[in-house]
Amino acid sequence: MMFFKRALLSAAVVSLGAGLSGGAWAGDIKLKASHQWPGGKGDVRDEMVQIIKKEVEAADVGVTVQVYPGKSLFKPKQQWDAMVKGQLDISAFPLDYASGKHPQFSATLMPGLVKNHDHAKRLNDSPFMADIKKIIDDSGIVVLSDAWLAGGFVSKKTCILDPKDAEGQVLRAAGPAFEQMLSAAGASINAMPSSEIYPALQTGVLDGANTSSGSFVSYRIYEQVSCLTEPGDYALWFMYEPILMSKKSWDKLDDKQKAAFEAAGQKAEDFFFDAARGLDSKLVEAYKKAGVEVVSMSKEQHAAWLEIAKQSSYKNFAEKVPGGKALIDKALAVE
Repeated sequence: MMFFKRALLSAAVVSLGAGLSGGAWAGDIKLKASHQWPGGKGDVRDEMVQIIKKEVEAADVGVTVQVYPGKSLFKPKQQWDAMVKGQLDISAFPLDYASGKHPQFSATLMPGLVKNHDHAKRLNDSPFMADIKKIIDDSGIVVLSDAWLAGGFVSKKTCILDPKDAEGQVLRAAGPAFEQMLSAAGASINAMPSSEIYPALQTGVLDGANTSSGSFVSYRIYEQVSCLTEPGDYALWFMYEPILMSKKSWDKLDDKQKAAFEAAGQKAEDFFFDAARGLDSKLVEAYKKAGVEVVSMSKEQHAAWLEIAKQSSYKNFAEKVPGGKALIDKALAVE
């Protein structure tokens, strides 16, 4: 949250004048928070939003937050534009979903770029994420909480370990970088939000998919597949899914309200970091209980995938995305 905290200092100067004049909004402020995951069922992203709601309301600064889970207010990818326009105040949002507007965001779902949960935490305060957060801020959105989720693969046909295992399968790949890598391995791609994976597997539109450990469980995808490749010690899949707030909404808050959101955002982030490790264990437990075969990539299999990624998604990102090579270099520099 380093960039967010720096932004808070400059934003506070602007908000001070509004606060002295009684604030930009008269009376209690009612904000809307939206996300795509099931509410009240233990999904860590919903829990993060609920923590922010609870903490801000407990601070008694004249703000209430109404949470709309399960894409009940906006469709998953519509949330970015809704925040930019000020139609939506808060969202738990997979940043790569906005890579069509800002291709640099694909770096936050790049195969093998994040090694593990501790490495993800170090990335949060790196020059790499400072560049990403500047794009977020310049677009009219601020980061309340950082969150990186690990993930893996599932399939109805065969376990996905070696690149050759993906050949001929129709897969959901989450974002452009994974789509390019899987296509290079011989898979066909069907893009969709994670909330649509279950029915797509059920109806035969998909043979398999990759997504986060949290989504694999909260969407009960274990009911539709025969094999899970867990994150394990060699996770290819990590995705940045922060809690975001529209700058139009942020700028209407006074100093005390901003401080309440900053504290709540940090509490949600701290909760997430502790919970994220447990998500991977919960994933394995849920799939084994459902009778799904669970496998783990070896170091050699992980390396084989990375070689394909470097010749496809990494190469494409460096050549076609403005500042792409510099972004990748900054990310790889974080030990």
